[in-house]
Amino acid sequence: MAYVKNLFDQNFIQYASYVIRDRAIPEITDGLKPVQRRIIHTLIKTDDGHFTKVANVCGKVMAYHPHGDSSIYTALVNLANKELFIDKQGNFGNLFTGDSASAPRYIECRLRAITKEILNTNPKITQYVDTYDSRDVEPVAFGAKLPLVLILGAEGIAVGMSTNILSHNIHEVIEAERKCLRGEKFHLYPDFPTGGLIDVSDYQDGLGKIVTRAKMDTSDQKKIVITELPYGSTSESLCESVEKAAKNGKVKISSIQDYTSDKVNIEINLQRGVYTKDVIDALYAFTECEQTVYCNLLVIKDNMPVQMTCTQVIQHHSKQLVGILKQELEIEKQDLLDKLHLRTLERIFVEERIYKKIEEMKTEEAVINAVYKGFIPFKSELIRDITDEDVDHLLKIPIRRISLYDMSKNKQEVQAINDRIKEINKTLKHLVEYAISWLDAIEKKLDGEDTKRKTQLTNIKTVDVKAVTKRDMPLKYDEKSGYLGTDVSGGVELLKVTPYDKILYVRKSGIWSVSESPKKLFVGPELKHCGLADKESLSKVLFTIIYRDPETQFAYIKRCKIAAFIMNRDYFFAPDGMEVLHVDTRKEFAFALNYVKKPRLKVLTEKFKASDYEEKSLKAKGVRIASKEVAGILVQPKKPENGELF
Repeated sequence: MAYVKNLFDQNFIQYASYVIRDRAIPEITDGLKPVQRRIIHTLIKTDDGHFTKVANVCGKVMAYHPHGDSSIYTALVNLANKELFIDKQGNFGNLFTGDSASAPRYIECRLRAITKEILNTNPKITQYVDTYDSRDVEPVAFGAKLPLVLILGAEGIAVGMSTNILSHNIHEVIEAERKCLRGEKFHLYPDFPTGGLIDVSDYQDGLGKIVTRAKMDTSDQKKIVITELPYGSTSESLCESVEKAAKNGKVKISSIQDYTSDKVNIEINLQRGVYTKDVIDALYAFTECEQTVYCNLLVIKDNMPVQMTCTQVIQHHSKQLVGILKQELEIEKQDLLDKLHLRTLERIFVEERIYKKIEEMKTEEAVINAVYKGFIPFKSELIRDITDEDVDHLLKIPIRRISLYDMSKNKQEVQAINDRIKEINKTLKHLVEYAISWLDAIEKKLDGEDTKRKTQLTNIKTVDVKAVTKRDMPLKYDEKSGYLGTDVSGGVELLKVTPYDKILYVRKSGIWSVSESPKKLFVGPELKHCGLADKESLSKVLFTIIYRDPETQFAYIKRCKIAAFIMNRDYFFAPDGMEVLHVDTRKEFAFALNYVKKPRLKVLTEKFKASDYEEKSLKAKGVRIASKEVAGILVQPKKPENGELF
């Protein structure tokens, strides 16, 4: 058993780690999940500028992704609808209506040119590893120059953790990164393609929550037109929520029509005598016109799940941008130095006629040695020492090229290389300014209507659902069946309630409980009290409990109010083991105790007034009424005849 348990624990840990790192949570470096990264890697590798069938792309991605084409197709459509990396052709679904995309054989896509500028694919910077079948290699994470995790957003549920990163406007993200590089303060707030209104007062830099609302045209008093959707809703789901609320009597409308296509257009027509101002709050309270979205910015950083803020992500990517640009410049500089070295070798090789010295050599080794010896006098002109590869390069130069070698052209190339190296050296000393200029350049390429902020920031006063709900549901009690609730068909109506009310009910036995408005709850016969359990209602109800001690047969009285409780829990007014004789909610009433017959006991019945006893706390013990054994109790009726108590 111990072996099996250890095996189970080990396998579960491996599975959990796999789901967290390789499926659900995005990588901070490039903001992508593995399937998204593999899609982009495939598109970069096969990019020829032409559109390709999505089905064809999915098939090629399967060489890197071991989970089948269905997950690849869904991820590709979602990524294409982000409108950043992929150009699309055909029906890729509708973000407003929620309509799904066409089958992968009917739609096409291609890589956008800007993708290669944002994502670095140089193997000297981006690490590559073997694919799952070791037939090819794939990137561990692209060197991204923008914080894509904030631009694209992400949702994912892993083992024991989840992430919900909201998308942000790309221009605002770039501006935040610029300010971070300059050492200035910045703030970032979400932006959604569906538009709508958003309250970010509790956003907490990506770790709090937002309140989002639909944008409405309320200029017509008898008609409401929804023109933008709240985050997380489609026109179909919003219409369904309005229809459901109308069916349950929460919203008074006569009809709802959805005319949404490439723009949101939902018309809500109101009932006769009902106006826009009467319905707005109810729409926010009971439908998807208002939603609260909780955020959790969880990413994979250094191979571990880490919770970060938007500010921390921007700071991380600012350093990453500078680092990537520095690496690119250093790689370019090294390539230029290698090129300059070869141009210098070629010039000396031709100009000093070193190639003439190899004509007399009879062996390959002698030829190579002749080249090495020929460059000894010119060692000071070389950038670095000559290698076997350099010699091989020189020996492969055709005779025709040597005879037509243009010294003037060589000098021009060398001059251009030296100028570029000087420029790179200067840039390396001002990397922050260079990074800001790169951000400026990439932003110019993104200018357009599609990248402007779509969601309007505003202050939203959240509608209290309880406040706008009318108390119109009858709560009935059927004494014959013992059932209490809003779905009880027979019986007597006790009061009007809402689904959000808390109800206090007291049984004859002295047991009391508080629950939400019950639909059909068995409470037994002779219900002593039923009322609302809010503070105002409870403060008005004074309970009088008369109980008897089974051992001594003495009677006690206790008067109290209920101030605190735990929902759906049974409480007992009297101490444990006591027998409750009567429960009453009247402030003033009279009662009589009948005593057990005993020798020398002349008075067998004695009358008392409940108002003669003081109110105590709920947990206090009762006051003994008389030092005589009680046989029974007689209580004044609620409407005594002729003013008599009994």
